[in-house]
Amino acid sequence: MAFHAHDILFINFGQLGDVVLGLPALRAVRERFPQAKITVLTGKPGAAIVALSGCANAQITVDRVALRDGNKLISIGRIGKLIKDVRQRGFDFVIDVHSLSETNLLGYLSGAQARLYARRPGRSLDWLANFSPAPPAGKNNPAYHLVDRYLDVLKPLGVENAPREPHLDPPPEAIASIEKLLLHERANAGAPLVGIAPGAGHPSRLWPLANFAELAGRLVSQGLRVVVIAGPEEQSMLAEIRAKFPPKTVIFASLTIPQLAALLQRFSVFVCNDTGPMHIAAAVGAPVVALFNRATPHEFIPLGAQHRIIYNADIKQIRTDEVYTAALERLARPRF
Repeated sequence: MAFHAHDILFINFGQLGDVVLGLPALRAVRERFPQAKITVLTGKPGAAIVALSGCANAQITVDRVALRDGNKLISIGRIGKLIKDVRQRGFDFVIDVHSLSETNLLGYLSGAQARLYARRPGRSLDWLANFSPAPPAGKNNPAYHLVDRYLDVLKPLGVENAPREPHLDPPPEAIASIEKLLLHERANAGAPLVGIAPGAGHPSRLWPLANFAELAGRLVSQGLRVVVIAGPEEQSMLAEIRAKFPPKTVIFASLTIPQLAALLQRFSVFVCNDTGPMHIAAAVGAPVVALFNRATPHEFIPLGAQHRIIYNADIKQIRTDEVYTAALERLARPRF
């Protein structure tokens, strides 16, 4: 179609995994408007992901937690500054793929003449969008993948058949720093590395730590080296991890997002709960064994034939034998 835009605000205010799954849509916008300046608005965790993608010219980063949980007067002041900042940038087109009522309102207040928003029943304010034709309405189908939901928003721009799998390349400096850390742990050569992330964003998504420890012991017995990653939410688990996991387990608990991406790329297989690093691992090409507290496939699984997804309505019922077998199967497959 003949629509042109020169200064685009692309909004994905989702969590870390949402931003990773939004990369195919962001890349499609970059290819659809190769000469445009694209500014991406995300929450703090997603900012580094956008930077790694190479698809944005600029970013606006918002501390969602501070706005939600901080002092109300301070939050109102920050919102006012954000609106002023957005208006001063002079956007002519806003694309909101995640589409919350507050981000829809921000897009409207930006002053942009054209506004294209995802249509999410009960979440978005469709009347604040004005792009014609409108994108398809969101489907109440948990098996419809989030990547496709985001790409659907771009259909009115003539975007069809865009690549679906997110892709990230860790920067050379992050790769070098990880190699240095692995060398210090004597884990940079020899045995293949198996990554384990025992944390998750919600207690219901946690496979028991004792199961992860048992899995690690069995993998070590096969001559593999286990590396555990822990983010800010898993700091309280570190003492128990050190006590229960095999003695030579490598534990990284303070990596930056670029370093995390570089480390995940080094893994021969990555075993994890439903969490943000799962999506980063898939995006850098690591085979993933992911454990889900659901009975069926849904919109947040990593895409790609190299991954194995294990489902159970009660995640605690997933057997260690099943996860161990799946990990060995991933190790035996050639990497894509």
